[in-house]
Amino acid sequence: MIVLRDVYKAFGRKEVLRGFSLEAREGENLILLGASGSGKSVTLKLIAGLIEPDAGSVKVDGQEVPDLDPDELAQLRRSIAFVFQFAALFDSMTVEDNIRLGLKRQGLDDAEQARRVRESLEVVALPGTEGRFPAELSGGMRKRVGIARAIALKPKYILYDEPTSGLDPVTSAVIDELMVRTRDLGATGIIVTHDVRSAFTCGDRLAMLYEGALRASGTPEEFRQSTDPVVADFIRGRPTLSEGVA
Repeated sequence: MIVLRDVYKAFGRKEVLRGFSLEAREGENLILLGASGSGKSVTLKLIAGLIEPDAGSVKVDGQEVPDLDPDELAQLRRSIAFVFQFAALFDSMTVEDNIRLGLKRQGLDDAEQARRVRESLEVVALPGTEGRFPAELSGGMRKRVGIARAIALKPKYILYDEPTSGLDPVTSAVIDELMVRTRDLGATGIIVTHDVRSAFTCGDRLAMLYEGALRASGTPEEFRQSTDPVVADFIRGRPTLSEGVA
């Protein structure tokens, strides 16, 4: 379980999180919604221990992340995988080598690495692409390789940062299906997105960041029926001018 309590984070004079609290329950896909600059990606970095909060608590499986020493933090990160907005593949490496990178860090032997590469590519419907380079793949295929790289690690948690950004509706729907599939494989997902359609498709629960704090949380249906004007305007794509919407 991932639990944030009363978290504050600022960068210089820019206050991003102001008393933000969140819970991600095991076995669910939790969608994190909010305007650009509201702190969604910052939240993912806090969970992974890439940055530290100025105040408040960030716990993963009962461990206070900012208090972990380097070895403990490295151990924690073995249970967490990132899926980045632009896939973050190394252009000079094949698909297989990109997926093997994390597996090598886990100390797996070559046979186990090869098996996981093959199995993860089958999950994302890209078998036989091991020898191809990222430049030979479409944007949607690169994102699918990014998901394959994540699930090959067999993580407990997968953190997705705008996984459907820049994709056409059909490819976005494929990514949504994969996020549901990874949850069904046992991984808990926290999915940062602006894509309301995607949020309703693959989210078990939704949480909305607004002005640095949790504005609302609930099921997709509860969000659809919400009478909160900030939530309703976001869901319907209407601007809320009190927060800097980009």
